[in-house]
Amino acid sequence: MQIKNLEEYNIAYEESVKDPERFWASVAEHFEWQKKWDKVLEWNFTSPDIKWFINGKLNITENCIDRHLATKARDVAFYFEENEIGKPVREITYQKLHDEVCRLANVLKSFGVKKGDRVCIYLPMIPEAVYALLACARIGAVHSVVFGGFSAQSIKDRINDSSCKVVLTSDGAYRGNKQIPMKATVDEALVDCPSVTNVLVYKRINGKVNMLNGRDHDWETEVKKQETVCTAEIMDSEDPLFILYTSGSTGKPKGVVHTCGGYMVYTCYSFLNVFQYEPGQIYWCTADVGWITGHSYITYGPLLAGATSVIFEGVPNYPDAGRFWNVVDKIKVNVFYTAPTAIRALEAAGLDFVKPHSLSSLKVLGSVGEPINEEAWQWYHKNIGKEKCPIVDTWWQTETGGILISPLANITKTKPGFATLPLPGVQPVLVDDKGKIIEGNGVEGNLCIKFPWPSIIRTTYGDHERCRQTYFATYSNLYFTGDGCKRDEDGYYRITGRVDDVINVSGHRIGTAEVESAINECEEVVESAVVGYPHDIKGQGIYAYCIVPKSSRSHDEIRKEILNTVNKIIGPIAKPDKIQIVNGLPKTRSGKIMRRILRKVAEGDVSNLGDTSTLLDPAVVEEIVKGKI
Repeated sequence: MQIKNLEEYNIAYEESVKDPERFWASVAEHFEWQKKWDKVLEWNFTSPDIKWFINGKLNITENCIDRHLATKARDVAFYFEENEIGKPVREITYQKLHDEVCRLANVLKSFGVKKGDRVCIYLPMIPEAVYALLACARIGAVHSVVFGGFSAQSIKDRINDSSCKVVLTSDGAYRGNKQIPMKATVDEALVDCPSVTNVLVYKRINGKVNMLNGRDHDWETEVKKQETVCTAEIMDSEDPLFILYTSGSTGKPKGVVHTCGGYMVYTCYSFLNVFQYEPGQIYWCTADVGWITGHSYITYGPLLAGATSVIFEGVPNYPDAGRFWNVVDKIKVNVFYTAPTAIRALEAAGLDFVKPHSLSSLKVLGSVGEPINEEAWQWYHKNIGKEKCPIVDTWWQTETGGILISPLANITKTKPGFATLPLPGVQPVLVDDKGKIIEGNGVEGNLCIKFPWPSIIRTTYGDHERCRQTYFATYSNLYFTGDGCKRDEDGYYRITGRVDDVINVSGHRIGTAEVESAINECEEVVESAVVGYPHDIKGQGIYAYCIVPKSSRSHDEIRKEILNTVNKIIGPIAKPDKIQIVNGLPKTRSGKIMRRILRKVAEGDVSNLGDTSTLLDPAVVEEIVKGKI
């Protein structure tokens, strides 16, 4: 299953394209199935309708935990590094993981959770977050994780969209030198969530919380009542494993659905090959379980491979900008996977925070969430990897389930800023705006995939038509990624960014319509338009143009209200970096906002705004340029 050199990669890739079913069947044989599949694949990209390992029966947690116990029961599955520096590292063995997952699964069963029920998880980055995902999977419940920084409104929308039955949360979270309330946020959300019958609350910060009699339960009390054995529910390969909501170009978040069998096969395969993980190595992905990276490359992928990983509760700049490097040395991390946003922030902090640390244990570095710029790549390579560690610049999406284009560590020759080559089984194409495939190298177009891989999105929860429209309707018989891409003379792929109205902020996709909808909740805002602009740390920042008629309040007061409103409705991650109060927006005579112009103004590129004569009121553009923040 693990490729060891470039020749093996070339052979595997050729086989995966020539006979995909045979190729993926050979990979799937490495896992334990309750019943083997009858057929490897059926698919069409028109409906879309994609099925892998048809009629195969399994439980992903048996492959993540149980099958390792004979040889790895005492091996460390996770090291837990707490928020506060100086605390001893907690070790969670595979046996401990098994016991905690079974106990929590039994708690869920005691709440009446059955196969197919949805469970909302809103937890800090603590081991219990991983237990929660696996406990749901153990009994066939579908987990829906909500990132711990999201607002009550965001939680409510996600719970109601999928009719979650139970919420798993904590009293609060440590984040650097702050304590973040979580139970109070859940309480606010649940005022209007009729499907929720039980809430399980983990005490993390020992904060005072309101416990609703009959609905709310103490985590520790409930878990202690349960046995450490829970028979794994037998799942069909195409049964849903989880829903994860992602922002799109329309306001309402989309519930991306991944299923059990194909996701299991692909996340393990990609983990082993991209990072070239070797038994005994210590792997650390700094993502949050609330994002797809935390699902695929903290939870499922590493555990399926029997790996030892790090769960980190803290932030990269607390107590100072040397925290990541302190943890690397403390735990002797071998494989380190983080986001360009973090790399740029730590680069900006200066080398004084790097120099005290050896970093000699590192063998592989990774980057995830957005294309990494060359300056950050070089800094990472030189100062963290000491020019000895390959950087795997991984490209993938929530919808893809796993890494699709990436160097394989120590196998693929890397190039700064390039995701390089597709993994076996992944067939990328570049197309023009009419959907015509662009052949050859040294070209640029819209990135599509022409054949399914096992962990491809199956649907958007409760709205299959939206899935079809978003990913499969733009170009005939192709999965459209929404990203622009260049393919250089070597056939290497370089992602150039979103081509739709989605902003990539610190590696997190935020739909412009979602932010605009929140801003427009402010009483004095008549209309708004949001665009992305280059940001030194975040990659892209959020620039908001807001129409506010004459008001008795100052612009600063209105900006403050806008920030508070976005924070309340979506969460702090979506707060605009710049807010420009304007009298009007550049619109065509049909009423369409010319975002191209707004992007250029936000980027500071006003020398060539193109033809504005077709606008309803061309003078609006001059006003916006003069008032640019």
